[in-house]
Amino acid sequence: MQEIIDKILKESKNIAVVGLSPDPSKISYKIAKFLQDKKFKIYPVYPKEEEILNERVYRALNEIEDKIDLVLMFRKGEFANELFPVVVDKKIPNFWLQLGIFNDEVAKKCENLGINFIQNRCIMVEYQKQEK
Repeated sequence: MQEIIDKILKESKNIAVVGLSPDPSKISYKIAKFLQDKKFKIYPVYPKEEEILNERVYRALNEIEDKIDLVLMFRKGEFANELFPVVVDKKIPNFWLQLGIFNDEVAKKCENLGINFIQNRCIMVEYQKQEK
């Protein structure tokens, strides 16, 4: 598992952050800001707002035209079922469910298709481990 996490963090540059709140007190905002500060390009996916963290907000993952390396999800676990077909369609190699979020069904589907899948892990904590 750690090997896959290290590979994702090393190779990903463009990250779609699904469920990125515009509220600076929310964990999704704090983590997206952290990733931006570490020179990742973030693509906020949120139903409202025009801009979050000085980035254009997309209403859905399939609206993003740039190549995405990683989908980072801050929504309830079952929402991964909706995102999964888009991840496959857009050939996104990595799918990450933030700490406290699980979806074993999607985990299995990703495994079968060779998509790196992480669940119930905090990307910021994992990045900080690498820095040490």
